[in-house]
Amino acid sequence: MMAGRYVIYGAGAIGGVLGARLHEHGRDVTLIARGAHLEAVRSDGLRMETPDGPVVSRIPAVGNPAEAEIRTGDVVVLAMKGQDTGEALEQLRTVALRDVTVMCTQNGVENERMALRLFPRVYGVRVSIPASHLEPGVVLAHGSPSTGIIDLGCYPHGADERAAEISGELQKATFDSRVYPDIMRWKYCKLLGNLGNAVEAVCEPGEHVRSGRLTRLARDEGMACLRAAGIDFATDDEDRDRRRGVFTLAEVGGQPHVGASSWQSLRRGSGRIETDFLNGEIVLLGRLHGVATPVNETLTRLAVGLAHDHRGPGAYSEEEVLSLAGAGA
Repeated sequence: MMAGRYVIYGAGAIGGVLGARLHEHGRDVTLIARGAHLEAVRSDGLRMETPDGPVVSRIPAVGNPAEAEIRTGDVVVLAMKGQDTGEALEQLRTVALRDVTVMCTQNGVENERMALRLFPRVYGVRVSIPASHLEPGVVLAHGSPSTGIIDLGCYPHGADERAAEISGELQKATFDSRVYPDIMRWKYCKLLGNLGNAVEAVCEPGEHVRSGRLTRLARDEGMACLRAAGIDFATDDEDRDRRRGVFTLAEVGGQPHVGASSWQSLRRGSGRIETDFLNGEIVLLGRLHGVATPVNETLTRLAVGLAHDHRGPGAYSEEEVLSLAGAGA
């Protein structure tokens, strides 16, 4: 059994489900949360709704890393959105030992680089967990029979005994987990898939949104930028093989799985959204390597604008966004 706790820094959808499952299966867990969510967890516990029914976990919850009293052997799991990573790491560096283990269980590819600037032991983590967090104190886990996929590896590359230990504990906690020495190759593949998050958040709802022309154009730009930058990424076929048979989406309390993380941010009215670290990553690579990215630029601008104005998801039609990006019919 691995020593130390799992300190879940950001106990929203992914962090909350991960922390609840680890706690349920006997691991020592502390949550770092904020606002009404923190107060609800402290008062009533963290309620995780699952296809098999609710699980209420009485997990210690604090408001910042100093209160968590991070010790040697702890694993700090970064689970906040990319736009909050910088501030979170600044708080962490003031109280955590330099050799603390840091896991970046986040979308995008910038978090690992930011963490490695401050801490030498960083793991990239590719996460695929159908989870939601729309009200304080409650997270929903829609994956069955596995809760989801959590793959990890040393950043920027490699594998070690610590990664294998963590992967084994994740498997015991109902996650399908593997160690990849080329974990960032898988995270760049996930980045391409996450380009559709902004489409889902910005555009009117419909089954076509994730597979429509706008999403395809955003991915095309993304792949062109990765290739221009010489960045390797797992193929769609590899990704499908990795996901095959791991979990299916199940209703929880009669509710289907709602939108992805960006949609949820707008739905909660949080005022912030991670698009700058998803579609914005492609925009950055395009500017660095001379690749035009009008679709991802437009999606970034619109999504950030909706968050700033506290507007809900689905404010534009797909045709409107295509026209604004100069890609109309």
